[in-house]
Amino acid sequence: MSDVANVVITGAAGQIAYSLIFNVCKGDMFGPEQKVKLFLLDIPQMVESLKGVLMEIQDGAYPLVTDVVCTADIKEAFTGANYVILVGAMPRKDGMERADLLKANASIFKVQGKAINDYANKNVKVLVVGNPANTNCLIAMHYAPDIAKENFTCLTRLDHNRAKSQIALKAGVNVKDVHNVIIWGNHSSTQYPDYRCGYINLPGGKQPIGNVISDEKWLQGEFISTVQKRGAAVIAARKFSSAASAAKAITDHMRDWVLGTPEGEYVSMGVPSDGSYGIESGIIFSYPVKCQNGKYTIIQGLSIDNFSKDKIEITRKELVEEKEAAFKFVGDN
Repeated sequence: MSDVANVVITGAAGQIAYSLIFNVCKGDMFGPEQKVKLFLLDIPQMVESLKGVLMEIQDGAYPLVTDVVCTADIKEAFTGANYVILVGAMPRKDGMERADLLKANASIFKVQGKAINDYANKNVKVLVVGNPANTNCLIAMHYAPDIAKENFTCLTRLDHNRAKSQIALKAGVNVKDVHNVIIWGNHSSTQYPDYRCGYINLPGGKQPIGNVISDEKWLQGEFISTVQKRGAAVIAARKFSSAASAAKAITDHMRDWVLGTPEGEYVSMGVPSDGSYGIESGIIFSYPVKCQNGKYTIIQGLSIDNFSKDKIEITRKELVEEKEAAFKFVGDN
């Protein structure tokens, strides 16, 4: 990495960004030695609020922060960007159909994709968080033809972390001892949280999750539905969407992508499909990956049983439908 990394965060006056920004400032994302220049982008009416965030960054006296730019100017924000985290998106409101959400966000991410293409560093790493994340990522990638496709990812790490936590709670172990769960597909209620290849570290050594948790009905039922519906459950309880946990997941995603995953560990990332596991190219699909030297690699050769095939097909189909709808809205294909 360069001496100073230019980091863009969109939707920077929002809830998720408020937690995320300070993770970056502390060095949790890029390591304790990497200096950062933050570009905090939001709509014009939120720039005054960003000034308050700037004051808090200053008052935090973070030695890794060399400068902070608060702006509503997309060119100013994206010029020379090394890392772009697209948090801002049109939220789903009461009465909105999913098609309405796709339409509203397609135009936003078309503009941002073009800005990344025109102004960002050509080796920029892009993480899309704003929902529908997979398809928003696809739109942005499509409109940034000069940037390598593998430099675009979307966030399914929050789902991955949720799955690890549910396994840990059920097994009565610390979450750090749960490894290699998988999120397949879309960051939506069709995603498939998969425990089959995971393991738990116990005093006697590694044990497959299915050996430690013998309740197959729970593993194939409540576990999956809990992870799929966790975002809605948080909103119902808190009256706001996930913020701190989303910021933690963003930090985890970028840290692993940039600094690498431990040997033998894989994590979930939404990435452009390359045909792995029979998923056609042209969609952004969550796969198990490992990361090294700033690059991710899709884990190959994992067994897929009939139960998993059916679950993966459901989420694949949804992503294809989303893609077709979104590109109709932007008038392209």
